[in-house]
Amino acid sequence: MEFKFTVLDYQTRAADAVVKVFDGQPKIDALSYVRDIDTGNVNKHGQTTMGAIEANDGIATDDGTGFRNAPLRLGSEELLANVKKMQRKNGVLLSKELHRDLGAVELDVEMETGTGKTYVYTKTMFELNARYGWSKFIIVVPSVAIREGVAKSLEITKKHFHEQYGKSLWPFVYDSSRLTEIDSFASRADISVMVINMQAFNKSLKEGGKSKEALIMFSERDEFGSRRPIDVISATNPILIIDEPQKMGKKGSATRKAMQRFKPLFSLNYSATHKDRHNAVYELDPLDAYNERLVKRIEVKGIEMVGMRGTDGYVYLQDIKVSPSKPPRAIIEFTRQLKSGKLGRVVRTFDELDNIYQASGELEAYANGFKILRIVPDQNGQAGYVEFDNHNKLYRGQVANDSSEEDLRRIQIRETILSHLQKEEVLYRQGIKCLSLFFIDEVAKYRVYEEDGSEGVGEYGRIFEEEYERAAEERLAELKLADACDSGYMDYLRDSLNRKVHEGYFSIDKKTKRSVDSEVKRGSEFSEDVSAYDLILKDKERLLSFEEPCRFIFSHSALREGWDNPNVFQICTLKSSGDSDISKRQEVGRGLRLCVNQDGTRQDEAFLGRDGVHAVNLLTVIASEGYDSFVKSLQSETKDELRTRPKKVDVSLFANALVQDGVNEYTLTKADAEQIVYALQANRLIGPDGMPVGEITEQVLYAIPDSDMPEHLYGFAKDIARIANSVEDSGVAVRYDNGFGTKVPSNRLNDNFRKKEFQELWARINHKRAYSVEFDSAELRRNAVKSINDNLSVSTPRYRLKRGGQRDETTREQLEALESFKAAETKTLEVKGDEVSVAAYDLVGEVASKACITRRSAAAILSDIAPDRFAMFRVNPEEFIAKTAALIVDEKARMVVEHICYNRVVGEYDAAEIFTEDMPESLSRVLPTSKKGVQDWTVLDSDTERKFAQDLEDSSEVCVFAHLPRSFAIPTPVGEYAPDWAIAFNEGVVKHIYFVAETKGSMQTLNLKGAEDAKIKCARKLFEQLGEGEVRYDFVSTYDELMDKVMQ
Repeated sequence: MEFKFTVLDYQTRAADAVVKVFDGQPKIDALSYVRDIDTGNVNKHGQTTMGAIEANDGIATDDGTGFRNAPLRLGSEELLANVKKMQRKNGVLLSKELHRDLGAVELDVEMETGTGKTYVYTKTMFELNARYGWSKFIIVVPSVAIREGVAKSLEITKKHFHEQYGKSLWPFVYDSSRLTEIDSFASRADISVMVINMQAFNKSLKEGGKSKEALIMFSERDEFGSRRPIDVISATNPILIIDEPQKMGKKGSATRKAMQRFKPLFSLNYSATHKDRHNAVYELDPLDAYNERLVKRIEVKGIEMVGMRGTDGYVYLQDIKVSPSKPPRAIIEFTRQLKSGKLGRVVRTFDELDNIYQASGELEAYANGFKILRIVPDQNGQAGYVEFDNHNKLYRGQVANDSSEEDLRRIQIRETILSHLQKEEVLYRQGIKCLSLFFIDEVAKYRVYEEDGSEGVGEYGRIFEEEYERAAEERLAELKLADACDSGYMDYLRDSLNRKVHEGYFSIDKKTKRSVDSEVKRGSEFSEDVSAYDLILKDKERLLSFEEPCRFIFSHSALREGWDNPNVFQICTLKSSGDSDISKRQEVGRGLRLCVNQDGTRQDEAFLGRDGVHAVNLLTVIASEGYDSFVKSLQSETKDELRTRPKKVDVSLFANALVQDGVNEYTLTKADAEQIVYALQANRLIGPDGMPVGEITEQVLYAIPDSDMPEHLYGFAKDIARIANSVEDSGVAVRYDNGFGTKVPSNRLNDNFRKKEFQELWARINHKRAYSVEFDSAELRRNAVKSINDNLSVSTPRYRLKRGGQRDETTREQLEALESFKAAETKTLEVKGDEVSVAAYDLVGEVASKACITRRSAAAILSDIAPDRFAMFRVNPEEFIAKTAALIVDEKARMVVEHICYNRVVGEYDAAEIFTEDMPESLSRVLPTSKKGVQDWTVLDSDTERKFAQDLEDSSEVCVFAHLPRSFAIPTPVGEYAPDWAIAFNEGVVKHIYFVAETKGSMQTLNLKGAEDAKIKCARKLFEQLGEGEVRYDFVSTYDELMDKVMQ
């Protein structure tokens, strides 16, 4: 098939933004000059070589004539004025000066990934040639992948641009082994384009550089007539087009210094993510591209583990932190026992000699071999590692003992297949081939080789074939029951069961001809394997045809940049998302381009209508992490790349803006701007704050009465609407926390603490206590067994799949609030796994220890529980132990409360010490309480506590109060308990002057169980038994409820 291209308005505007910066420059066809040529050298074979090159359409010469770009005739002031003119037209912030590091001016064009950046600068080259005669261009790219992609784009757009301009480019990819092409570049009179990756020239500025290609670029070559290639190139006065400049270093970097040696006329920067800003003339950011329906809509399927066994000793070394003043620290993800008794993955920072066993809550799987002996950071290009006390090493980015990973990868592959089949039937009827793309980090996981050299499928290939066969057969069975099913699609799907629908695209070893892992050089994310990219690009059109059975593609993650096939509808990365080298934007970027049908026609707004674009063009990302985590990161990255927008619609927004009616250009005057703003306000299209009320469209402006807007402005309605809609969304500025926010000062006890009323209360309650209790072990055994049989359950390994997608329209405000995606559905998937534990357990000892009972009692209880309950130990050992112990503790709590007895012991609390512990740095968790509180700031844990504290502070009945710290604890048989409040009331207004209160929301919503209920009952017993005078203890949820209690 052949791609069909159309002239699109936004791409034309992007090209014009550059071309019109040079308005006033006369058209001068390529100037000729006498080249420094090789007039006859003898090569190593004894043959005479000529510097002239063969004729090509009568354009090339053999007499030493060269052609170069005519110099700029415009001065700096004229160029800056033209730059500002284009910036006003396109709603870009005005430049104060020209950037001239690479030529007379350095222009920036920002275009979102997938919107045709290469097409735009190709069109710009034709336009610059047509209007000014310039014909020598160098496209500089940061990688081999982009270089090969650019070359392919120039090839497939050749016919399209020839139809527009009546001529073609002469492009070539720089290769140091084919220097005669440089002579061709200099000697041709047509539009000549050299494509070069920065590695070919940026390492040779230092003497003794090791890059062979770079040395050739800047050295005199015998085979090149003792000339330096750089001199021949720079003599043409070329125009530099820099693709992805943010990947080529900042100002002063080796790459930028090397580019200066090309002696460019001027330079053009094209990127979706400019880091260093120059003279920007056009900006199409992610928000613009999405809302204008220029890229696919994204939905995300996030998968996270819900139930874990905790028997495998999972560890993942996420990173190693290095500090000039401290030893290296390791950031490790591991499994931990949570308060609920369930298991979850957590990330913590560890030092040498720390033990993951303690950090895990003493999970048995980490009992041996998880003490950290050494933490070694990255050195000499080698990944850093952690060495444990069993001398095993875990390298940065490596996962060990993850028995759940195969489960996760199987579900990712399954969900990719299901998403594919759901879309494929609809797309098939519209003549659109649906493709899914898997990125993996190791070829052997997809393709293996037997001893005899035969090729076989690896783990992921095997999983895919199992899951695809099952899913396809189920889908066929469903379609047979549907009367309206397309029989053509059924045949297409049925045929896929007998053909290979998946294929791998990898680097190929030149000797063995086998697929191998792509090599990535230090400091890079991507491979430089030209052969792999050639294969990907060669098959680009073939993969779009229904005749080609392959619909699922596996490729190495290092080849990611080579994939820009427009019909990728599913992207699945089968590796840990903890890989920080790949951003979420990069992960989805390979699938953003709008798709094409079997005729090669782009499925855009012109073809489908506005509503149809995102109905058809939907990219599903199957993430290896939870939906919320992935979407939050993606939105945050997208937000950071949004262009700066005007703050409101006012006169300054329109004054001096350049607009056009399709034929003529016109600069809006201040009077025009005032009329436009008045018309928008009078017709309630903008509010008092200057923000648009809904979208302002061309049709809306046409509906404005003639009396409100001068007639000559209606012809520019399209541009006026675009300018009005370019303003910043309201409410964005308040979305960020202030890093300079007020910090809590020292929070010592104040004069309220020393008041007589509080000192009397404090003297009554400031005693340390101990308890004694007796209970019947046989009764505990019976009750515990019954409770375990009735209530015990454990989690089986499950994954939660959450799916959601981008909203139909997205605003900057939604991106700032991380609300541009909307969740659609959640489902839980159970994974049938091996129930054999990896770790050895002292089951009786673990239960006895956690329940605070003897081994004999623990053994008796475990031996009496029902067999189906005991079998749960094999399903999830850690959770079985935690929950069994908790149920025993609950039963023990119910029994001991009735028989507990408290006694004072020697010792009191140091108020100055316990009332100043654990102070937060931020005011978000504190309340000023200097009127009634014993401290100027009260630290709070919930909204209920905040409301309660504010009511105490404002109450005329309260004399003084304290929020009791956690270290003010009452011992109980089921754990320590700390009440929340100590309150002293003014005499004469209440019955109980001294009150100790517990506040944790309403009793109905709290629904206290077992141990928590026992703690509160024990506290009541303590205050009753010790006869603390007027001190009353009770549970309250509001200040009104407190007043009811103290009045009774």
